[in-house]
Amino acid sequence: MEQHSAASTRPQRTAASRLAVGVVSAGRVGSIVGSALQRAGHRIVAATAVSEASRARAARSFPDAEILPPPDVTASAELVVIAVPDDAIAPLVAALPFRPGQIVVHTSGANGVGVLRPAHDAGALTAALAPAMTFTGRAEDLERLSGISWAVTGEADARYIGEALVVEMGGEPEHIGEADRARYHAALVYTANHLVTLVNDTVDQLRDMGVAEPERLLAPLASAALDNALRHGDAGLTGPVSRGDAGTVAGHLRALAGTDIADAYRALARRTAERALDSGRLGAADAEGLLEVLSNPLSNPAHPEEETPE
Repeated sequence: MEQHSAASTRPQRTAASRLAVGVVSAGRVGSIVGSALQRAGHRIVAATAVSEASRARAARSFPDAEILPPPDVTASAELVVIAVPDDAIAPLVAALPFRPGQIVVHTSGANGVGVLRPAHDAGALTAALAPAMTFTGRAEDLERLSGISWAVTGEADARYIGEALVVEMGGEPEHIGEADRARYHAALVYTANHLVTLVNDTVDQLRDMGVAEPERLLAPLASAALDNALRHGDAGLTGPVSRGDAGTVAGHLRALAGTDIADAYRALARRTAERALDSGRLGAADAEGLLEVLSNPLSNPAHPEEETPE
C-alpha cells in the first residue's frame, strides 16, 4: 500500500499560484504585510485607507492598488488580509461579504480564528497569522520581517496555506493553538512593550540626574543584558538581587521613593528574586532577607529613620 507523508497532503504553493490580495487596512501592519506578500509575487489589487497616513502608506507600498471600502476590497480579492485593531476584527468580519474558496487571514496576535467565523461559515479558508515583531511605521519594518517567527492558527488546509504564506514572506511559521493565542500574545507584550517602558523610565531617571546623553550611556548595558538573557537564560542574570544584596536593594528603594518607578522596581525585583531562587542562583538564606526587604513597605521610606519607629 502506498504511503503518503503528512507533508505531502499540504497545499503546495508555486510561482504559478499568485493571488490577488486585498488589504484591510493599510496601517502600520497591513502595509508591511501587504508589501511582503507583494515582494513574494502576489498582487495587491485593493486596500482600505481612511486616514491621510494610511493613504500615504498605501501609495508608497502598493501604488497599483485601488483604495476602496472594506466590502469592495473583500469582493475583489482571492486573499483578504485583515490588519485592523484586535477589538475591531469581529464586527468588521461580520459585515463583510465572503465566498467559498477565498482565503481570509488576520494579523492579530491576541486572536485566533474564532473571530473569522463568519468568513469560515461562508466557505472561506481562515487562518490567523501574527508576526512576532513590533511595527513603528518606519522603512525598516519590512526588512525586519526576514527570518522572524509568525504565530499560525488554523485548521487543516487553511493552516497549511497560512504556513506557506509565512514562508513566502521569509518567515518561520510557529503553530499556536486557538486556546493559547491570548496567552501567547500576553507573553510577547510582556517583553516587547514593557521593555520599551523599562528603557524609557531608565532614560528619564538618568536625564533627571543631568546625564546629557542617557541613551548612549544605557545602550551597551541594555544590549548586553538582552543578549545574556537570550543566550544564557537565568544564568545571564547579574546584579544585587541575584547576589542577595538586601542592603543595596533597600538603598535603591529609599532612593526611588516618590518616583514614578518605585512600585515597578519593587515588583520586578521580587519577580527577579523568585527566578534567581528557582534557578539556584540565589540561596534560600540570602533570599529570605531580600524578600523581607521587598515585602516591607517601611524599607522604602522618604526618611530612613522611619524604618524603626518607636
